[in-house]
Amino acid sequence: MTRARALIRRNLPALVVLVATIAVWELVIRVLQVRSFILPAPSAIIGALVQNWTADYQLYPAARTTLLEAGGGLVIGAGLGTVTAFAIARFATAREIVLPVAVAVNAIPIVAFAPIANNWFGVLSPYSKMAIAGALVFFPIMINVLRGLTQVDESALELMRSYAAGEMAVLRKLRIPNALPFFLTGLKIGTTLALIGAVVGEYFGGLNAALGRVVVESASTLAFEVTWAAILVVSVTGIAMYLVVTAAERVLIPWHSSVRGERVA
Repeated sequence: MTRARALIRRNLPALVVLVATIAVWELVIRVLQVRSFILPAPSAIIGALVQNWTADYQLYPAARTTLLEAGGGLVIGAGLGTVTAFAIARFATAREIVLPVAVAVNAIPIVAFAPIANNWFGVLSPYSKMAIAGALVFFPIMINVLRGLTQVDESALELMRSYAAGEMAVLRKLRIPNALPFFLTGLKIGTTLALIGAVVGEYFGGLNAALGRVVVESASTLAFEVTWAAILVVSVTGIAMYLVVTAAERVLIPWHSSVRGERVA
């Protein structure tokens, strides 16, 4: 009961601000009679969401497709980023070679990479969107895990070496636990980037039952209530993915200061 009250107390200000913002938004639209192609009212957006959930623009099947693409890209990008970080953490020369390349790849605009990925895997293939999402996720995961593996407490490292611990023991008992919070932080960033990559990739073609295609098609037919409804679904999906990582964080690193501090608060 105490934990529930603390949770409510911590989240109540954000909920009040959210409700107040929606109420003011609705009021301004009605009083000023703003046209829907400029900005639809929240009630119109919710109505379009309900009406098109399984009919017309089929937002529910579109959300499933986009979530599959974003989730696949998140797994691919996180996996490759983690493997790369482990591979180059051991050797400073490898870091000096790989890091500039990784930075250069990360600097490529997503709108430039999306058509290339569609050409590689096919416009209608979900793997092209996964590749785009994975490319966005790769760098933050790789750089965070690399930092966690290399920036360990020197006193702890000296203590393990004083006990004649081998490199594998140091890696298993010191470096990996130290890197885990960094990995989860990168994963939180990656959830948002994966969704962005999947949706932007859908802008350049793909299955009609995808949120990116719904946004493009509804905007082209001036059905802006549906466009905003699709954007709302993307936002809620991103929040849900973030919360999943946050829940995993509480399970995997209950000893870390960020989790312990949150529980105390």
